[in-house]
Amino acid sequence: MEANTRSTGRLPAAFLTPGSSSFMDFLSEHQPEILPGNRQLPPTQGVIEAPHGTTIVAVTFPGGVVLAGDRRATMGNVIAQRDIEKVFPADEYSAVGIAGTAGLAVEMVKLFQLELEHFEKVEGAQLSLEGKANRLSTMIRSNLGMAMQGLAVVPLFAGYDTGRDSGRIFSYDVTGGRSEETNFAATGSGSIFARGAMKKLFRDDLTEEEATTLVVQALYDAADDDSATGGPDVARRIYPIVTVITEDGFRRLTDEESSEIARSILARRLEQPDGPRASLL
Repeated sequence: MEANTRSTGRLPAAFLTPGSSSFMDFLSEHQPEILPGNRQLPPTQGVIEAPHGTTIVAVTFPGGVVLAGDRRATMGNVIAQRDIEKVFPADEYSAVGIAGTAGLAVEMVKLFQLELEHFEKVEGAQLSLEGKANRLSTMIRSNLGMAMQGLAVVPLFAGYDTGRDSGRIFSYDVTGGRSEETNFAATGSGSIFARGAMKKLFRDDLTEEEATTLVVQALYDAADDDSATGGPDVARRIYPIVTVITEDGFRRLTDEESSEIARSILARRLEQPDGPRASLL
């Protein structure tokens, strides 16, 4: 196929007229070896050490959803990277945050972005938010072989559902099992502590500004108790990535906006190290 392409200077007809709206199905038919889940790994003993990313949090508010992540990647007990990016736009109205094996997760996100773009070009319309969540589930399931060797990817998917006029959150396990979360969700090594913080601070009437503050508070609490989660680093000017998805589409907060939220939280933590407290009754 490659020799024929070089000699004629043209792509094969199958590449120009894909029979499926799924980019993954197209690759599976023509070049299955380049899909992440189909790659053969050398024999290993024990779990493979690779940089891992944590922690991702999401919270809904009237009119949208906020998805955010810390910036630390770890490899065992070592900080592998201090400023990794873990939250990416999937398309205009959705985003995905990655936890797990960092390199493989970033590659999966790029493939997911192509999957959604391919569907839109072939079908002339966007997938529903539910359909996007299902496509991501299929991609995670195809990576099960690598997950069994310790190279797991466990993302958090969030988006604005134009049919329901609301934000929605979907979480996954390593087998591709999908669950829709209510109000808030977290994944990664610090997710237990982040979820506890969000559970106490969440309200149904949060504004967008309050929701962005809430996720940074949750990430701060996760970093306070989980060594693999990085808190705001004022000295290096490294702050959590915070994204907002509404009817206007995907928007990532600027560094100035993120730093303002983080600095205000840090200032309050000097007075209350354990953060804001929920009322007892």
